Amino acid sequence: MRKNLTHTIEQEIRFSEVDSLGIVWHGHYLQYFEDGREAFGKKYNLGYLDFYSNGYVVPIVSVQCDYKRSLRYGERIIIEATYVPGLSAKINFEYRILNAGTKELIATGSTVQVFLNKDGLSLQLNNPDFFQAWKIEQGLG
Repeated sequence: MRKNLTHTIEQEIRFSEVDSLGIVWHGHYLQYFEDGREAFGKKYNLGYLDFYSNGYVVPIVSVQCDYKRSLRYGERIIIEATYVPGLSAKINFEYRILNAGTKELIATGSTVQVFLNKDGLSLQLNNPDFFQAWKIEQGLG
């Protein structure tokens, strides 16, 4: 049985993230996903510089977001990022954004990233050795 790794962070909605009505612009939800991925990487030693120092970049090739409720300036949110392991050379994350005060579900989503060689930008078809070692270290592979 495979396990998933999850990390959560909490942050406040900033004024720069809202429109003239005080509602968060829909594109910022993708930034919240990114914030969750970055925090996950710091916690589990899998940050973007780790990929780069091992010779790879990991662009997003697919993103999905389902909006359940609007967010407003000053609210606090919980961003939950979950790494979902798989056999292919991809990095799959699922996300949940919750209102920190009410625990209401605000949005769900997912992203898929692939491995590209940072020099030639060629697609990596197998998990790089360092990533496979990380998965084993985390009890995922």
